[in-house]
Amino acid sequence: MFTYTKKVFFLILIILLLSGCMYPKSELAQNQVPNEAQMEMVQSAVLQYQEQTNGLLPIKTKPAETPIFEKYLIDFSLLRERGILTEIPGSAFENGGYYQYVIITPEEDPRVRVIDLRATEALRQIVVKLDIYRSQNTYPPFGQELISGVHRVNEELLKLDSYPYVTSPYSQENLPIIMDTNGDLYIDYSIDLQKAINEFDHSFQPGDDIRMIIAENTPFVPAYSLPYTIDENGDVIFLKE
Repeated sequence: MFTYTKKVFFLILIILLLSGCMYPKSELAQNQVPNEAQMEMVQSAVLQYQEQTNGLLPIKTKPAETPIFEKYLIDFSLLRERGILTEIPGSAFENGGYYQYVIITPEEDPRVRVIDLRATEALRQIVVKLDIYRSQNTYPPFGQELISGVHRVNEELLKLDSYPYVTSPYSQENLPIIMDTNGDLYIDYSIDLQKAINEFDHSFQPGDDIRMIIAENTPFVPAYSLPYTIDENGDVIFLKE
């Protein structure tokens, strides 16, 4: 959820992202996608750190309630302090890139993935408009109800020129921004998840949270997402709590 702490995080994050504008265009062009070599370099560094520290991981401390895909952010300073990593990947936002490196399944088999921070920035822009609206209105700007407790955003009430979305780094599709009854914003990954369910082998059953299929099979995690499952026909639907 977009609590006060998260909003502060996004404001700090956009400052860091904007600093990337100071990089040469040729350098930024090479940093737009985390390539396999960069991912393997960070993965190796994480495992070396874990071995040297008796199982600890080089991650930033986050509140316990932080959603799973945003919880284990890699702290490159810890890797550099030990001399494990001498150079931060150009695709990492710490080095002017568009991606936040994270760890999934930390307790079992820590694996490196990334969050596309352009999606984070798209959400931040709507948060700013949402805060202005909420300061003047009692209820969030609800649009069409998708399921009980989940709504589309009412772009007219927020005075948006078009419906807000983020571009998926996995499918390149436009993923809508949605909200819950508290007015907290999320990305609707239905399109990406349906593509992944159809593309990759899996053993998911109705009632299972299927979001990990993206993280398991691509470099990306479905950050800022609600839980999803599949129905008896294999179609992606929201997972009702």
